[in-house]
Amino acid sequence: MSAPRSNRVEVNGWVILDKPVGMTSTQGVAVVKRVFNAKKAGHAGTLDPLASGILPIALGEATKTVPYVMDGRKVYRFTVTWGAETNTDDTEGEAIATSDQRPTLAEIEALLPRYTGVISQVPPKFSAIKIDGERAYDLARDGEEVELEAREIHIHELRIVENSAEATTFEAECGKGTYVRAIARDLGRDLGCYGHVTALRRAVVGTFDEQDAVTPDELRAMKDGTDDLPPVEDALLPVETALEALPILAVSQHDASRLARGQSIILRGRDAPIFEGVAAVMSGGVLVALAELERGELLPKRIFKLGGVDA
Repeated sequence: MSAPRSNRVEVNGWVILDKPVGMTSTQGVAVVKRVFNAKKAGHAGTLDPLASGILPIALGEATKTVPYVMDGRKVYRFTVTWGAETNTDDTEGEAIATSDQRPTLAEIEALLPRYTGVISQVPPKFSAIKIDGERAYDLARDGEEVELEAREIHIHELRIVENSAEATTFEAECGKGTYVRAIARDLGRDLGCYGHVTALRRAVVGTFDEQDAVTPDELRAMKDGTDDLPPVEDALLPVETALEALPILAVSQHDASRLARGQSIILRGRDAPIFEGVAAVMSGGVLVALAELERGELLPKRIFKLGGVDA
């Protein structure tokens, strides 16, 4: 049983869960929350139960940085089995089109440029996209006809990792909103042989990759103090780890206190930053705020309560 809410504690940071196949993202959050007995937790981007890999979980003040992780780059490794398209575009669905034809490696490679850059993609009917307030997958499961509009996505790179007569494994680096299952579906149609995803792993989300990841079993063992494993606190990454893509500004304790009270500060002189936009503001090694710099004025957007700064 989970600990009573009143006994939960303030825990701030990121845990990068290596989610196994079969676990939902919500269940993954629950595991981490229970191990750390944390008051507040959430994840940065749903990972389907049939997929494994990187599920960044934010605890406490780290939840304020979730959008910066979700908007970051993602890398997926996925296997497409040729010869059948399913209504879910993966192994959970039923075959709706089949073919005895199989693509050659040269035919697949010739198509890849068409799937890189900014492209138009129709999401899978079995997706979490809402239609009139209802999830598309709920409507599809109820037998209703689901029509989703194409949307622009950005695929930075799509390359072949492994290939055989029956299946091809790809690695895709892509932006927010990309559906790997739709890539498999569309490749199969363009090749005239149909295809669906039979294995999927997310290897990178934002600044987090597989080197940061820990499995649920490892987390539990670390919590129990199993020999040869570090303490569970070592799995907790600092809140600011999610913000590595942002500029970092160091300010004085006095200026940090102003930002913590929601007040702007003016940065002038030779040491004033020369950029404009959002930055992570630190003082004495502690993350103070996310703030927007405009014409020398730093305006706080999100304030962090991580200790070390008096408001």
